Amino acid sequence: MPSEFELIKSHFTHATPHTLLGVGDDAALIKPTSGQVLAVAADMLVGGHHFFMDADPASVGHKALAVNLSDMAAMGAAPRWATLGIALPKADARWVAALSQGFMKLARRHGVDLIGGDTTKGPLNLCVQIIGEVPARQVLRRDGAKPGDDIWVSGTLGDAALAVAAKNKRIKLHSAELKRVMQRLDWPVPRVALGTALRGVARSAIDVSDGLVADLGHICERSGVAAVVAMERLPVSALLRRYLERPVAQAALLGGGDDYELCFTAAPAKRAAVERAASRVRTPVTRIGRVIRAPEGVCSVVVVDGDGLPLEVRQKGFDHFG
Repeated sequence: MPSEFELIKSHFTHATPHTLLGVGDDAALIKPTSGQVLAVAADMLVGGHHFFMDADPASVGHKALAVNLSDMAAMGAAPRWATLGIALPKADARWVAALSQGFMKLARRHGVDLIGGDTTKGPLNLCVQIIGEVPARQVLRRDGAKPGDDIWVSGTLGDAALAVAAKNKRIKLHSAELKRVMQRLDWPVPRVALGTALRGVARSAIDVSDGLVADLGHICERSGVAAVVAMERLPVSALLRRYLERPVAQAALLGGGDDYELCFTAAPAKRAAVERAASRVRTPVTRIGRVIRAPEGVCSVVVVDGDGLPLEVRQKGFDHFG
């Protein structure tokens, strides 16, 4: 059985072209680009909670980095450096090799240097910290939404949460359907290119990790506004649409989480600019609603049907302690 240091040397020591000093010392040394500010985020993935224990270890490595890249996308930041902390029940070299392969393939795709971390024994757990760069005046934040703004979302919503529902026996899918939605759950695509393309175009942004209603709600709370979202305008896959009359599918769409798409707001005058930015990075975007003044100071998200009538949203988002 390999030691901690053998695992690190074999699987987590890679070239770091953007770094002054990488893995192998007590700390890494990085040098930010002149004129840029650093964006820093961290996410933890717990086995059996954030991913199923039978998941492909390569997908676990991919997802551990992808969810952090998604945070960079939401800030309009270009990812540069990452650290990886892992707790392992046992030193399974084959499992760790696959995990490293999934992590590093995505890291190389986005030009991210793995510059350090920690490895220890314990319940399966991965924690990634990521650092990116963004021009100070072009940061996308949650607190910039204004009444009258359009609300946009990238890609499609709900498939990953539908996969969780199927795995937990809350809905039955055909094997081909399950495979398709599991791809969305295990191999999320972070919208980094879209995030940087929206600099100077979007007023606010967030990644949809805990569910559309919950995450858009964070924009509303930070910006002191409210939002109206049209249910019929929400982008969904053909697969999810087949099940959309079922409450479990509606919950997946509005509050399931794990989509890692971008939700953002922009002035109506920027519609053409939004569409050009999305087209340039080949990412579909959909205008799903509008920002309004918060009635009586209530910064809420209202989902309406085709007649403009409010719908009851029971599951508004994922909560670790909910």
